[in-house]
Amino acid sequence: MVASNPKTLYDKVFEDHIVHKDESGSYLLYIDRHLVHEVTSPQAFEGLKNAGRIVRRKDCTLATVDHNIPTVSRKTFKNVSTFIDQDDSRLQVETLEQNVKDFDVTYFGMDDGRQGIVHVIGPEQGFTLPGTTVVCGDSHTSTHGAFGSLAFGIGTSEVEHVLATQTIIQAKSKNMRITIDGDLSEGITSKDLVLHVIGVIGTAGGTGCVIEFAGKAIENLSMEARMSICNMSIEGGARAGMIKPDQTTFDYIKGRPLAPKGAEWDKALAYWKTLHSDEGAYFDYDIKIAASDIVPTITWGNSPQDALPISARVPDPANVSDPIKKAGMERALKYQGLTPNIKLVDIKIDKAFIGSCTNSRIEDLRAAAKVARGHKKADNVKLVLVVPGSGLIKAQAEKEGLDKIFEAAGFSWREAGCSMCLGMNPDILDPEERCASTSNRNFEGRQGARSRTHLMSPAMAAAAAIKGHFTDIRDYDYVNHDEPAVHIENEEEDKALQDAVYEHEKEIIEDTPGTEAERLNDIPKSSEPASKKSKVDSTAGGMDAFTVLTGITAPLEKANVDTDAIIPKQFLKTIKRTGLKSGLFYEARYTKDPETGKDVETDFILNVGQYRKAEILLVTGDNFGCGSSREHAPWALKDFGIKCMIAPSFGDIFYNNSCKNGLLPIRLPQEVIADKLYPVVKAGYQLTVDLPKQEIRHGETDEVLVDNFEIEEFRKHCLVNGLDDIGLTLQKEEFIQKYEAIRRDKFSFLEGGSKLIKPVKGAKKSVYGLKAQEW
Repeated sequence: MVASNPKTLYDKVFEDHIVHKDESGSYLLYIDRHLVHEVTSPQAFEGLKNAGRIVRRKDCTLATVDHNIPTVSRKTFKNVSTFIDQDDSRLQVETLEQNVKDFDVTYFGMDDGRQGIVHVIGPEQGFTLPGTTVVCGDSHTSTHGAFGSLAFGIGTSEVEHVLATQTIIQAKSKNMRITIDGDLSEGITSKDLVLHVIGVIGTAGGTGCVIEFAGKAIENLSMEARMSICNMSIEGGARAGMIKPDQTTFDYIKGRPLAPKGAEWDKALAYWKTLHSDEGAYFDYDIKIAASDIVPTITWGNSPQDALPISARVPDPANVSDPIKKAGMERALKYQGLTPNIKLVDIKIDKAFIGSCTNSRIEDLRAAAKVARGHKKADNVKLVLVVPGSGLIKAQAEKEGLDKIFEAAGFSWREAGCSMCLGMNPDILDPEERCASTSNRNFEGRQGARSRTHLMSPAMAAAAAIKGHFTDIRDYDYVNHDEPAVHIENEEEDKALQDAVYEHEKEIIEDTPGTEAERLNDIPKSSEPASKKSKVDSTAGGMDAFTVLTGITAPLEKANVDTDAIIPKQFLKTIKRTGLKSGLFYEARYTKDPETGKDVETDFILNVGQYRKAEILLVTGDNFGCGSSREHAPWALKDFGIKCMIAPSFGDIFYNNSCKNGLLPIRLPQEVIADKLYPVVKAGYQLTVDLPKQEIRHGETDEVLVDNFEIEEFRKHCLVNGLDDIGLTLQKEEFIQKYEAIRRDKFSFLEGGSKLIKPVKGAKKSVYGLKAQEW
């Protein structure tokens, strides 16, 4: 039966969370689940403290540490202060520990068996549920869309906004469906599938869209495989990725610590079964890919879209006519140290990494162990890191004997964390080392300065470690002896083993001080709005107004400029929003003097003449600001003095973050930039950007070069008036309260999400400023 008003899965979840719609068309959405980690939260909590605001829904908030922490053995762990050697990493973790203490937020610390990568622990605990809105200050929040949730990464300003209001301001995205028709061939994994998809659509292919993955090949996947696919939807430029929930989904969730129980489970299940795209629902883009076309896939360059079949050869720039693409390919080959036309299987590696929020779950570890069993790593491979996604996954893998298989093969078995995925911790590559990696990004410097990353599946990474070079897993010789100590044949046994690992949680409730109601429920029951409990009023304001800017404009002739390039990871270990000027485009602006070891300026555009004082950045290639959700990128641009960026397209999260920091990102067709703006800028003239009129003019003649450039009305209103999102939202308190009243009834199975979670140490609140190690 065709619905009278057919809707997509995204439409349904979006509409079920609308708190208010402005006349401008901007939506205020309610957020069901908020995940927090140490890198993108310090400035958000600082903002709450400065404004005297509280965390509105503690039961909807779950914090852990993952990015900065070392993954070496914790047998000697006593506290963060003595365990983490790196000063800046230790400061960020200690700051989070202090913040969760001050704001009474649920926290899985390093001494908790449930600690892990933020996108692993949410599903693992049953915190992630179908039909929910899920956010985190991390771009790979899209992972949770595998459950039919609307999950997306946000910047630090938005983290603060969600903590204070439990809502977020959003524009409606377009709908894209990618259908994988047919059955996947034997040995083809979800990682191969998603790398193939990104290779087809490109890293900007999903910009402005929420992608729904559909088709028989998707429906046949496990939940863990679905999470890997949605995790990397962000690498295709999408705002989020989603897969409709089905029996596989429900079986995965049932019985998990924070999943609904009893009558609430039945009520939830009835709702979840409505979460699918209706027949006849409209998709702005509808792409079909044959499953039979997908083969083992790896990347060769510095973008996830640089994906090729393992049987292919390194591409040759001589065969490319587009000058921007050709230059990008030449740069990637030089960076990667590769020669055109060589076979991918002939490329040797130095290290391998099996882990990350993409591929660190038990299914991934089993696949890698199957390859490693009975083998030894190649002599030319210096290190193979195997890093489980959580303490519970680590415990389960050890029950199955997977750790013994890895250790026998010469692999290094680690504790849970993000590890070498982004190299913000001691797990990094040395310059020019080549890594077979199961992570999600192969950007320049992602795994260490001048590191060379190739993305692939866990089985392919393990095979490369054994053979010493990239290998077609279809040709690999498995050894079937030395089976794991515990072998899991089916999902029922798998779930039973996980339930055994969760047993310790039954003791947590009894050990928690306070009455049962205090222990189990943080849900606000009074009608008193959270904002009224704050020390300050909720008036709007807080940003410098952006009206008319005439400034020096620096041309940047490059495409796919990612946030790692804008601000490398070593500058992210800060708990402040300022002081990032020196890190802006660091790898491009500086090189090391071989004799003194000191930074020496390159001829990068922002180091040249008048462009040192540039206020506008004119980017000729598309997809500027792709990649991470780190708000540090616009902070660094702002710190340098850049107030406006003009490009053919932007990464969605970067675009949002820029607007929330008073920066104006302007999207213009590439030909308009090339024909009308670039000649003026190359001639050394300034540009005038007039936001009220939505014009770009010649800075000297005042000639109108671009008339009526596009910008959402709500964003324009906020920028022109310098309005602060939180202040604006708190003026809509009555709408938030009305939504929460409906939610307590209609979606009662989402309430009380932290009931089984042990509070952070300490019985009483500290005064702001008390050091975490003093608890």
